[in-house]
Amino acid sequence: MTDFSPVDMTLDGAEAAGGRLTVDLSAIARNYQYLAGLAPTAETAAAVKAGAYGLGLKPVVTVLSNCGCRTFFVALPQEGAELRRIVPHAEIFVLAGLAPGNIDLFLRDNLTPVLNSLTDVALWAEAGPANAPFALHVDTGMNRLGLAVEDLASVSQLKPRMVLSHFACADEPDHPLNNQQLAAFREVQILFPDAVASLANSAGILNGSDCHFDLTRPGIALYGGGAISSASNPMLPVVKLEGQIVQIRHIKQGRSIGYGATHKFSNNARVAIVAVGYADGYLRAASGSGTPLRPSSKGGYGKIKDTRVPVVGRISMDLTAFDITAFPDNAVCQGEWITLLDNEITVDDLAQCAGTIGYEILTSLGRRYARTYING
Repeated sequence: MTDFSPVDMTLDGAEAAGGRLTVDLSAIARNYQYLAGLAPTAETAAAVKAGAYGLGLKPVVTVLSNCGCRTFFVALPQEGAELRRIVPHAEIFVLAGLAPGNIDLFLRDNLTPVLNSLTDVALWAEAGPANAPFALHVDTGMNRLGLAVEDLASVSQLKPRMVLSHFACADEPDHPLNNQQLAAFREVQILFPDAVASLANSAGILNGSDCHFDLTRPGIALYGGGAISSASNPMLPVVKLEGQIVQIRHIKQGRSIGYGATHKFSNNARVAIVAVGYADGYLRAASGSGTPLRPSSKGGYGKIKDTRVPVVGRISMDLTAFDITAFPDNAVCQGEWITLLDNEITVDDLAQCAGTIGYEILTSLGRRYARTYING
């Protein structure tokens, strides 16, 4: 289990911030090694778009590079340019394709474009150097980005560095579209026998060797998130999130709390006001009342001294209220820290409370946290 031991922080770090975020880099390393072990005949790349899913591009990519990762995927050339400064010799694929005004960025920073349409193919043929590598993205069923299968005849003469596609439903292993996409991608592979073939995202890796092909490109699983909705998560948690208590309030029976007065107390209560809110990525949808929630959820919760404490009222921009009535008077004090994410309250637990997915939780984590990277 990940060891989230207390970390010494300077006054201009945690004590000046409302929350502190600890990222365990060794957990990312172990997750990468675990995923690589599941696909031993394929290269294991890494999706590090959106600042390594919100956890910080430089520290995450550095540890992945030290684990032997040599191929990375980002969404935009801007991200690729930042990544190139961290890993000068890695291969960097940019998933979002080309625009007429950004081709110079690909050439300047030695980025490999993923061509998603015949328009992209034409742009690269016109502006790209003759032998510059590129990838072809073929749409096998997602209907988002990618060349249509029927367009492949017109580009069969091309020599892509890689052909790739993307599962739409790999998080549901029994979904019939998975086998349809797998069969379609095998046909694509036959058309481009010299290209590296890549289909498996995190869920695809976990779904078995039929999906692995030549290169896998995990994302959410590297960062501890669950990739398959119906199975237990084998990945190590990566983040610990804590919020500082800025006030303890005593609230009388029948009184309400927060915007909209959506929560009324049926008994006298004590509440901890914590300096973390939706501006920090602690999503308003995880409120204990007054916002649309999944039917099975009563809202988010935190943890103080191994005891869970529920969110009460609406989460606001900078503040969240937690009911600490279960604790004796003076057992919880202003200035203490409440755990919002850790080994026991995972990103997927919070996501379920908010009616969303772990991806959104991670990529929403805000800039105001005092960030610490451990075991790097």
